[in-house]
Amino acid sequence: MAISTHVLDAALGRPAAGVRVHLEHLRAAVWTQVAEGVTDADGRLKDLPVAEGAHRLVFHTGEYLAATDRPVFYPEVVVSFLVADVGQHHHVPLLLSPFAYSTYRGS
Repeated sequence: MAISTHVLDAALGRPAAGVRVHLEHLRAAVWTQVAEGVTDADGRLKDLPVAEGAHRLVFHTGEYLAATDRPVFYPEVVVSFLVADVGQHHHVPLLLSPFAYSTYRGS
């Protein structure tokens, strides 16, 4: 299967298009970047590679917020998670506003 994400701009009530995201995998105690992309018009980034173990998505939120002329308090958001079964789809959404964010395991 794969890893996907969806960034929603909670302050504006719409998808966050154009957010740069990269995926890292922990190998031998070192975080290694394995993929990078930009969210599409629907705020989505799909088909990121998956492997067993620890991963983290790094959302470059400061770039997005600055481009939309809003204050930047969180220049990046890092979401770490574990993959135990590579046969499952792993969807990791991010809800973003200039001064808050939240995440959960989606479907």
